[in-house]
Order: sequence, then structure tokens, then C-alpha cells
Amino acid sequence: MSRLVGNKAPYFKTAALVNGGQKEVSLDDYKGKWKVLFFYPLDFTFVCPTEIVAYSDAAKQFSNIGCELIACSVDSFFSHLAWTEQSRDEGGLGEVNFPILADLNKQVARDYEVLVEDAGVALRGLFIIDDQDVIQHATINNLSVGRNPEETLRLVKAYQYTAKHGEVCPAGWTEGDDSMKPDPTGSKEWFKKHK
Repeated sequence: MSRLVGNKAPYFKTAALVNGGQKEVSLDDYKGKWKVLFFYPLDFTFVCPTEIVAYSDAAKQFSNIGCELIACSVDSFFSHLAWTEQSRDEGGLGEVNFPILADLNKQVARDYEVLVEDAGVALRGLFIIDDQDVIQHATINNLSVGRNPEETLRLVKAYQYTAKHGEVCPAGWTEGDDSMKPDPTGSKEWFKKHK
């Protein structure tokens, strides 16, 4: 998976659950936009709904910075649909504010190098893809631990900032913090200020 960072995102085109209906979704649908593509193992499981609901609830924050969310699992459109029709207090999703790709043939998970072949499920891979379709960030969580939308949002903002300003973001950078010039002389300004 690390070889994907800095390279063009693998192309995908597949059926997806979008606003309660079935629609074909492809990477081309997001030309010129930042996007977060995240994989989860299976519908009707335990950690997965906590992540999907959290990202869905944060979707407006991502949209406000010009970033689209896309989820993906190896389940069918019909499974995704049934899960959204189950209430949140019973482990369901309710309304989801982004597409959920139906990767039944597991090709998208395979292309993004998150597929556990013998189990037939995807690990919790997360990819930040820029407006030129280049993967800027990739992480994989094992099945037992979910991800944090706030951290993903922070990372998207940081990558957007560096793309726009040509500077780099030090550890823990959040919007409004000082960035750093990426050269030996310019970086000293930051180091002097942040001893």
C-alpha cells in the first residue's frame, strides 16, 4: 500500500448506494475534487457502523473544504441498502451522506492493496486523494480499531494547505498553526519560534 502514496489513485467504477438508490460511481465522477476513500470490512458488523455514522455526521465539514467522502466494502448494493434501513440504535446506519461502493468482485479493495484474500474482506484502509487524483495519504487499521473523522479532516486540511502554499506542516499541525518552509534556511524560522 505504501507504494500507492504519491502515485495516481487506482481507477474504480462500480455500483454504489447513493442517496438510497443504486448508481454507478467512478473515480472520474470526482475530477478536480479532493476525496477520502475509506474501506471497511463488512456490513452489519460492529466497529464499521461507528465509523460510517461518524464520517456521515462529519460529511458537511469535509464538503465545506471541497472534499468528498466515499466508502467501500465487499458487500452488495442490496446489503448496503438494508443496513441503511436499520436504525442507528440497533447497529444500523440510517441515512448516509456519501456513496458506499459495492465491491462484490473485490477488485477495488485489491487495487488499493487492502484486501485480505483468504478472509475475503478489506482492512480499514483510508486514502486521501487530491484534486489531481494523486494519493497523498494512506493508512491501514486492522479490523478491531476504527478511525477518527476529526484526524482525517485535519490531514486533508494539511495536505490542501501544503498544495496551495508550497510549505510543509510540522507534527500536530492544525489549521491556523505556523507552517514551515521546506529548506534548511527557511525551516530555521519555525524552529526558532517553536523551541
